[in-house]
Amino acid sequence: MPYFSAPRSVMGRVFPFLRWLPYSVAALRADFIAGLTVALVLVPQSMAYAQLAGLPPYYGLYAAFLPVVVAALWGSSNQLGTGPVAVVSLLTASSLTPLAAPGSEQFVVLAVMLALLVGLVQLALGAFKLGVVVNFLSHPVIVGFTNAAALIIGLSQINKLIGVPMGRSEHFINDIWGVVKQVGDTHLPTLAMGAVAIVIMWVIRKKAPKLPGVLIAVVLTTVVSWAIGFERNSKASVEAIMDPEARALLAEFARTEGRIDELNAQIAAKAGTLKQVLKESGELSHEIVTTNYELELLRLQLRDRESENRKRNRTIRSFVFERVAGAAGQPDAFFPQGKLTAGAQSDGRLWRIARAGKGDLKMVGGGEVVGGIPKGLPSFSLPKMSWDMLGTLFSTAIVISLVGFMEAISIAKAMAAKTRQKIDPNQELLGQGLANLVGALSQSFPVSGSFSRSAVNLNAGAMTGMSSVFTGVFVLLTLLFLTPLLYHLPQAVLAAVIIMAVIGLVNFEAIKHAWQASRHDGIAAIATFVATLAFAPHLDNGILVGAGLAILLYLVRTMKPRVAILGRHADGTLRDAAVHDLPASDVVTAVRFDGRLYFANVSYFEDAILEAVANNPKAGNLLVVGDGINELDASGEEVIHHLVDRLRSNGVNVFFAGLKRRVSDVMHATGLLDHLGPGSLFATADMALEAIYASAAAAGKDADQALLPQK
Repeated sequence: MPYFSAPRSVMGRVFPFLRWLPYSVAALRADFIAGLTVALVLVPQSMAYAQLAGLPPYYGLYAAFLPVVVAALWGSSNQLGTGPVAVVSLLTASSLTPLAAPGSEQFVVLAVMLALLVGLVQLALGAFKLGVVVNFLSHPVIVGFTNAAALIIGLSQINKLIGVPMGRSEHFINDIWGVVKQVGDTHLPTLAMGAVAIVIMWVIRKKAPKLPGVLIAVVLTTVVSWAIGFERNSKASVEAIMDPEARALLAEFARTEGRIDELNAQIAAKAGTLKQVLKESGELSHEIVTTNYELELLRLQLRDRESENRKRNRTIRSFVFERVAGAAGQPDAFFPQGKLTAGAQSDGRLWRIARAGKGDLKMVGGGEVVGGIPKGLPSFSLPKMSWDMLGTLFSTAIVISLVGFMEAISIAKAMAAKTRQKIDPNQELLGQGLANLVGALSQSFPVSGSFSRSAVNLNAGAMTGMSSVFTGVFVLLTLLFLTPLLYHLPQAVLAAVIIMAVIGLVNFEAIKHAWQASRHDGIAAIATFVATLAFAPHLDNGILVGAGLAILLYLVRTMKPRVAILGRHADGTLRDAAVHDLPASDVVTAVRFDGRLYFANVSYFEDAILEAVANNPKAGNLLVVGDGINELDASGEEVIHHLVDRLRSNGVNVFFAGLKRRVSDVMHATGLLDHLGPGSLFATADMALEAIYASAAAAGKDADQALLPQK
């Protein structure tokens, strides 16, 4: 075997894909077939997830190209399929929607910047071998979050499924309620397209799971969309809109757009002035402070104007019109639904304003399709950077980094259990980080490991990560030659793809299981679920609440660990006297403490020991059975020291048995063992009890046999 195939070699660490060597023809054939199979699922799925993330669908193809290849080359799993995924796409949309209009140029810039931040965070965690930090997101928290996110994802696609607009506000529930109120305006051809796609995918999943159901649904509905002229677009001037309220909003929108352009120009000029003054006067000059203040005011105004126009655009999109053809070369007129003038005849369609702007308006009177996709590769360049936005997006980037990595590593480990491959979490972090970093350079939004595509990859016979390289090649061919074929793909079908993908994420049994395992875990799962729904669309707040609560509940558990007063059971073992109704001893009180002894629970330990001694005043000895004590910190050592002094001053001898090496090492290092004195520490509880009873007998005391080991 080649020298670089050794897992510990330098070459193997820098280029982990060299572990695939030597590469056989059989592996090449298997990986080629698996790569093609995954690509057939990935192409339509990636476009759907881009739509979920708030981006034009073709950005999903960019995210399905280089990130897929890079993650496979530098990750540790041979079968993990990286690319756009539902939860990360939703987190992207929820974090960026308050900052820019979905689908806008600014939104795309922020999404690419977010991918860069996620990549840098994951790279840093992997480089410093901090993959364990993901353990702060406990399994119950992820279960609660995933269930809530799946519901939010599914509900967020309902408007596209029925062909009505959905507002974007600070409260997702209000947005959904707005969609519910528009159910009467359902565009039936759009609903039919989505419903047919769901039926096709569902039937194929049940009857012929080996067939690419997603691809079949996409191809069939795209052909039908093209054949029936599913898309109906038109252009209109503001003057053609015969609704005074809509015209007023459009005029205000255009004025505000002009003001936004002015503010951008002023900010650019002021930033240039600031740079010049910084060179001439230094950072602490009065002029610098004044210019910075003026610049912040301009940015604040810009954010306010952009927020106002986002709200206006949502309102404008909610208007429904009927079109009346213009006579004798006159432009068509658009009247509010149900308010045609006498004698006017509509074309029988309902129209909406798809996008407001300064010039002509885009009117939509049919179903919405993917539309034109730029042919060729994405542009390769550094993302446009904004220090203000970097700070704003950093917390979201951390959440996406952890959630995305946890998803990826969970999938990788699940597959490794079947393939018996060793998974390196830190190497996987590096692979995911590089994938997002390279993705940011090629216009991608954040990506992660996909369970569904990884399962397809494994079941298709993938033997190495070369299968993902082949997948990337097929996506490349799609970008170069096949994008015109996707023009007529209905967006309702992409919504159906998303809904079918997230159905499998809804798993309330997992929450029930967490509750049965531990009430604290159940509370954490339920709280995360409720918080994620309540905070939507700000999903990062939901998972932070869940993670914080899980850590808090853990601390609560460790603050009051189990303390048992021991008695001798009939089978000869030491057991909890209260549980088994065992008699106490007049010679010794034996106490077992189960848990770490550290600053948060030392007072509880002290109270429990003193209470045990007080409840058995006849016993002149105390035995602490310490085989359950895993750790001892400075606070714990200090409390033991004072507790021993206090008990000895009251005539009670203190002994310890079964202490772990790391605990006894702390006692030795601090001098506590010397303070306890010889004969106070025993390897086992039975050895300690025999010595205590022997000492009592030697002193002539009438000792009971309650705790004495059986011979």
